[in-house]
Amino acid sequence: MLIDTHAHLDYPDFAEDLPGVILRAAENGVERIVTIGTGLESSARAVALADANPGVYAVIGVHPTNVEEEIADFLPRLRELAANRKVVAIGETGLDYHNLPGSEPDPSPALAALGAGSAEATHAELLNGAYKAAQNDAFRMQLDLAVELGLNVVIHQRDAWADTLEILKPYTGKVRGVFHCFGGTAEMAAEIRELGHLVSFTGIVTFKNATQVQEAAASIPTGGYMVETDCPYLAPDPHRGKRCEPWHTALIANHLADLRNMSPAQVAEETSATAEAFFAFSRSR
Repeated sequence: MLIDTHAHLDYPDFAEDLPGVILRAAENGVERIVTIGTGLESSARAVALADANPGVYAVIGVHPTNVEEEIADFLPRLRELAANRKVVAIGETGLDYHNLPGSEPDPSPALAALGAGSAEATHAELLNGAYKAAQNDAFRMQLDLAVELGLNVVIHQRDAWADTLEILKPYTGKVRGVFHCFGGTAEMAAEIRELGHLVSFTGIVTFKNATQVQEAAASIPTGGYMVETDCPYLAPDPHRGKRCEPWHTALIANHLADLRNMSPAQVAEETSATAEAFFAFSRSR
């Protein structure tokens, strides 16, 4: 059995053929799919999909890049959704500093009239600071909720490594996280493990130029990693550039098997066991 631990089945990319998508996954040995919320509406759709499909489970949360679009007090709605028995984690939450608002040219006529680069730099710094602070607050709020509910967290981290770990450290021993779509070094993966967290690998690990993440995948011990598609994104070779689907989990697992000198069956067995322990699909709540 394989488990796709991170999919976005509620996205419009799957609106026309979702039953076929789920069927193809099952035909390729992917018996469970975890569909991930990225905001309140997305999380509600994830729960509805989980309710409607026996092999689908839901994770609910607010993605860092969506924080400013959500209502400030989003926790009550997440808490309400979490009452559903098929909600297995909080997320995806975390930090994403990749596209900071201050990196865009400032259109303000007032600043343009000043003609001062320092004013523009100050404005950019303020924008970026507010953006980061909002993400930091939302991340902590969702970690607190996870602790309250006894759930683990699915973590999104992009260009915010130090801040992400700094926020997580006080939660050591209280909650576990999986750094989804891991693309870092073996050393970074080891740092995550030391804090008690996991990583999961997407189709990126199959890309020819992904030497860094392949080295991490080869070195990480049993119990420290899972597999995911992050579909509809990041389809593995030879489907790169096309719509990714949950059945591609099998291709990712096969590539991991080659990297780790294991059989695909062994990778499927150990990643499924890790996912079961992390998400506790059979939990009675």
